[in-house]
Amino acid sequence: MNEFEFIESIKQPTYHQRGLIKGIGDDAAVFRESTEDIVTAVDTFVEGIHFSKATLDPYYIGYKVLAANVSDMAAMGAIPCYYLVSIVCPKAYPSDYYAMIFQGMRDFASRYKMDVIGGDTVSGNELSISVTVVGTVCQGKARYRHQAEQGDIVFVTGTLGDSQAGLHILENQLDVKNRSHFIQKHQRPEPRVQFAKDMKNIKRLALNDISDGIASEVNEIAQSSYVAIKLMASDLPTSPSLDQFPQHLKQKWVLYGGEDFELVGTVSESDWEAVERAAAQSKISVTQIGYVRNKDTSDHYVYLVEDDHFTPLYKEGYTHLK
Repeated sequence: MNEFEFIESIKQPTYHQRGLIKGIGDDAAVFRESTEDIVTAVDTFVEGIHFSKATLDPYYIGYKVLAANVSDMAAMGAIPCYYLVSIVCPKAYPSDYYAMIFQGMRDFASRYKMDVIGGDTVSGNELSISVTVVGTVCQGKARYRHQAEQGDIVFVTGTLGDSQAGLHILENQLDVKNRSHFIQKHQRPEPRVQFAKDMKNIKRLALNDISDGIASEVNEIAQSSYVAIKLMASDLPTSPSLDQFPQHLKQKWVLYGGEDFELVGTVSESDWEAVERAAAQSKISVTQIGYVRNKDTSDHYVYLVEDDHFTPLYKEGYTHLK
């Protein structure tokens, strides 16, 4: 199909968001939000760098690409409303391959009543997908990395390292215990949107989503807040089945693996119970993994504490242009 037929094929017959005035069909989309702050995020995914046909079917490429962007919304405390997709399409792939990518996006978007409102389609040599997500948050309630303070509890949702374990299983075609669990974590991440929303009454809260590994994300919070953070190695939550893998791989996946798309955050001790209630309402686990202290004169922001030994934990997750 040509470009215009393709665009017509991905248009929604009806829209969910009441603020949408004009979706696909003009040079730009138009929406109106008068009572909430607007939050936007964009990510670009390139075949061979962010995904591979060997580990992700086209349906799950679309699903995961949109889920990763929605996880950024969760980290800001926002509700996703709209998304735009720009895709570079190699001619080597049949049109139904791209149709499945967009089907994965549509199925994921339907869970949040998100509307696709535009984008761009061009031909090229390498499959590349850029997704922009637009969300809303109550005025003044967006969450920022710079809001950590001395005495705060550091917490994380879910378990760490599962997505990278799933990737390892797929790449090596392994038959291991709880194989489907790890593969699902890699192919179908679950952004913690509702959990973040349920914490809206907490006055001060720093959040970050775990896309590049918890070592990287916690460093971002510490550096933005000019504080030191100490993580307790024994408290980092993992799936019991992760123990079947070699210890060096487990440690690498937990600290630096990324793509878990859980939330790590800091909150005052007085608000910890509110965090626990929000987790219970979303039926997810939340774990205290460390604490915040004033930064000393050291160059290090984050330390991993294990058997009373303090080891600097550097920002060594995946880094583009490195």
